[in-house]
Amino acid sequence: MARRRRRNPWTSTSEILLWLLFVALLFPAAFAGYAVGHYTSLGKPSATVTVTSTTMPGTVTSQTTTTSATTTSSSGGDVAAGKVVFSSSGCAGCHTFAPANSNGTIGPDLDKAPAADAAADHNMDLRAFLKQSIIDPNAYIAKGGYSAGTMPGTFGTSLTQTQIGDLVAFILSGTQK
Repeated sequence: MARRRRRNPWTSTSEILLWLLFVALLFPAAFAGYAVGHYTSLGKPSATVTVTSTTMPGTVTSQTTTTSATTTSSSGGDVAAGKVVFSSSGCAGCHTFAPANSNGTIGPDLDKAPAADAAADHNMDLRAFLKQSIIDPNAYIAKGGYSAGTMPGTFGTSLTQTQIGDLVAFILSGTQK
């Protein structure tokens, strides 16, 4: 009868210890990755933002926006951050606005229309008019064939007050008065 070979007890023990070490290091590494990924920006947008939006059914465009310096307008908002909000919220798909390199035709031309529309809306202050148009787009419907309900009415809740202020500052920075 052949003699049965005994298994080395150190092989089994070392395999078990390696697996325990792997598991013991896996959890802290996963937590560190989660923490770094979620808490490094502290609510601030990164320097480079890539935005993908659908402008027409079946057409997808991708645009990369890089902000290098923070520009604060006299109205208090951050113009560079407003440009990021403009791109990421899909505004470029509907509005023509030269500073954003957009040429949408679904909504009013933001290069020219806001000043005239604010004047037509009881001579409203342009900054207040822009903020109202973002938060409650059906409060005033621009002339030129636009209809109520075309612009989403959710920006008042989906954007923070800071983002709305930044968006208003960006639009004010490029609107012809």
